[in-house]
Amino acid sequence: MPDNTVSLLFKFLKFGLVGFSGLALDFGVTYLTKEKLNWNKYLANSLGFIVACTSNYLLNRAWTFQSADPEIAWQFSKFLLVSVIGLLLNNLIIFLLTERFKQNFYVSKFCAIVLVFFWNFFLNYLYTFTS
Repeated sequence: MPDNTVSLLFKFLKFGLVGFSGLALDFGVTYLTKEKLNWNKYLANSLGFIVACTSNYLLNRAWTFQSADPEIAWQFSKFLLVSVIGLLLNNLIIFLLTERFKQNFYVSKFCAIVLVFFWNFFLNYLYTFTS
């Protein structure tokens, strides 16, 4: 396997591991705010996203992409843009699965996270963390 393919595969795997940590944060915050604080499911989902997004940026910058870009604010804004579009896709998928197809909210949320993961990885690889 060529070196660039191996490098991409390792980045993809690291991004996935960081994503799992974000998944735990996202689900934890969403559960707490939706079930314990009785917030609207989309507001709870959005707060879970914000907490996970911030954590994911910091971990991906340092570990996955080993970025030394001094323009941290600019880079984070690009990461946030990709992630906000991902959030819109995430909420759309949750809406379609829960409202149109009458699926469980958390099953729908999990499906949305898996689909949006691919969006997030490739856009961050090609746009956010390019040298």
